[in-house]
Amino acid sequence: MSYSKPLINWLGLTGVIALLSYTAAVIISPYAYPGYNWKAQAVSDLSAEKAPSRSLWNKLASLYNACSIVCGTCVSIYVSSNKQFSKLFEIGIYIFTIMLWISKVGYESFPLPEGGKDIKSFQEIMHIVVTILVVLLSIISLILLISAGFKNIDERNIGIWALIALIMMFVGAVGQGIVPTDYFGIVERFSVFAAVGFTAVLGVYLFIKFGKNKSS
Repeated sequence: MSYSKPLINWLGLTGVIALLSYTAAVIISPYAYPGYNWKAQAVSDLSAEKAPSRSLWNKLASLYNACSIVCGTCVSIYVSSNKQFSKLFEIGIYIFTIMLWISKVGYESFPLPEGGKDIKSFQEIMHIVVTILVVLLSIISLILLISAGFKNIDERNIGIWALIALIMMFVGAVGQGIVPTDYFGIVERFSVFAAVGFTAVLGVYLFIKFGKNKSS
């Protein structure tokens, strides 16, 4: 029995790198944006085309942009090539990976021209369309993974993590409509970190072969 770890499992660590890169961008970029109020403003304001912090954001988040795609794609490849997973789990993983691709391509194609202003232009509308797709696909994939966890004990731990991510998304979505505008940025960060954090979780599980010691 071989216990060597194939390259695809090592690539699971890109999910953790993506989380660290994104966290660094969220924490450090505001220093290049005079007057930015993280409690009231959205994270996307930091990467808007006219934002003074855009250049720094792009540098700090570069690993996030690349590594999240690598991680999600490798998880999908691993899941599809192993028969240990339920069909429900597989579909959930595939949809989550599609969401990651849409997020990367969509937001890079249609960045906000300027943060904190009314949505009017085609580019701004498409940015919102991308956001809607990302949110819907995230929710669908997480629900499928939660359902798989209820049905299959081997997938339960990831189902629990998916539930935590889904709760964070709803806290962010609901909170944005409840809390005063001065605290919009705080609840909004629950939503944005939900997907990034769950990608890191999937990456860790890929690294440990989803708890299996047998070679694939």
